Amino acid sequence: MSAPVLEARGLVFGYRDGPPVLAGADLVVRRDRRLAVLGPNGGGKTTLFRLLLGLLRPHSGEVLLDGVPLDRSRRGLIRLRESAQLVLQDPDDQLFAADVGQDVSFGPLNLGLDDDEVARRVSGALAAVGASELIDRPTHQLSFGQRKRVAIAGALAVRPRVLVLDEPTAGLDPAGVEELVAVLARLQDDGTAVVLSTHDVDLAYRWADDVAVVAGGRVVSAPAAAALDDAELLAGARLGPAWAPAVARLLAALDRPGPAPRTAAELHDLLAEQLGLRTDAGMREGDAGDRPGAGR
Repeated sequence: MSAPVLEARGLVFGYRDGPPVLAGADLVVRRDRRLAVLGPNGGGKTTLFRLLLGLLRPHSGEVLLDGVPLDRSRRGLIRLRESAQLVLQDPDDQLFAADVGQDVSFGPLNLGLDDDEVARRVSGALAAVGASELIDRPTHQLSFGQRKRVAIAGALAVRPRVLVLDEPTAGLDPAGVEELVAVLARLQDDGTAVVLSTHDVDLAYRWADDVAVVAGGRVVSAPAAAALDDAELLAGARLGPAWAPAVARLLAALDRPGPAPRTAAELHDLLAEQLGLRTDAGMREGDAGDRPGAGR
């Protein structure tokens, strides 16, 4: 397990005249671990992200970058921005330039890079999210899913080591969610630490290595399989159970060896196997008379 890149220790924070949103929150971000942050609306997920990125100052506690307490000088905050980027839930809160190329170039230009390097970074960031063809498109003509990808590209153009995404799948259709998951997998493979918040416990189970549940001002972190099989923990955060751990318990009762399915496709194939049926691929290869129910 790698050393933490970004870390929160004992963060306490509340907004003016209100109760504490966070009351001693801890969080560890590592480059080799996918981290999903879950919790109810208003539970403190976005606040935690803003504290991690230096956008808010905690009342107490500290944020560490590479094991060193955050330097809140201008130079220190610039270093943090170069190391970690936040992508907001609503891309319209982040996109502001007339066209995609201009918007994605904003971060690299602020780093003082020359035009050739800015162009390379813009091209590479758009390619990473599968949006190269959008470079000359006006931002107001993009679909919601396209705007999400462009907002991520704008963060990637800075080449951060940590990418923090606040509810990145909100508003996306199922195909859009799968496209986004594929983008995040590529980023992780390229060495970027990815952190995302979500209400989707099933997405967290199949995507994340670790889960942090934010509720009641605290953060409880654990490996994804353990956290998402903890009914009491999830209920305390107003989250429903994930289906995969429930299936795993049923399979264990059947004394079936092997890992539990993590995706709906894996579950489909497993059930087909247990019931003695062929998968869709096998059914297409066989005759109609071989299909379940044929001739009955």
